[in-house]
Amino acid sequence: MADADAAADRNGGGGDDDATRVDHLMDGLRAFGANYTEFTRRFATWLGLHSTDAAALVEILYAEDQGTPLSPARLSERVSLSSGATAILLKRLEQAGHIVRTRESTDRRVVTLRSSPDIRPRAEAFFGPYAERMAEAMSAYSPQEIQRFEDFIGRLRSTMDALLADEYRDGGPAA
Repeated sequence: MADADAAADRNGGGGDDDATRVDHLMDGLRAFGANYTEFTRRFATWLGLHSTDAAALVEILYAEDQGTPLSPARLSERVSLSSGATAILLKRLEQAGHIVRTRESTDRRVVTLRSSPDIRPRAEAFFGPYAERMAEAMSAYSPQEIQRFEDFIGRLRSTMDALLADEYRDGGPAA
C-alpha cells in the first residue's frame, strides 16, 4: 500500500481520488470496447453476415489497411477460432464475394487473405463516419498527448496479452 501512496503522491493525487479516476478510466475503456463490438455487430447486420464473419472481415480489412495482410492462421488467432472453424468462416466469406485468397509469397503454400474489390467501398461507407469522428475527437490532443495515450494503451495491451498467454491460457486464472 505504501507503494500506491507514493505513486499517488508523485502523480499529485490522493489515494481515493486516484482510485476513482482509475475506476472511471477502466469503465471508459470497457465501454469503448463494448461500443466497438457493437459497431462490428451492426456492420454484420448491415451486410447480412454473422457477427463472427463480420469481425473476421474487419480484421482482414484492417490488416490490409496497415499493409500487413493476414494469413488464415493469423486471422484464426485474431478472432479466437480454431483453424477448422476459421476455414469454414473463410469459405462463407469467399462464397459471399467478400474476400479472396491469394498466393503472394514465394512459398506457394502461404495463403494471403484480401478483401474483394466489392466489399471495400461498402466497408468505407459504413466505417467512414466512425473514422471521421474518431479523427476529430483525437485532433483535440497534441502529438505528445497522443504518444502518451499510445504508450498507455500499449502497456495495457501487453499486460492483457501476458495474462492471456500465462495465467489465463487454459481458459481461466491459474490455480
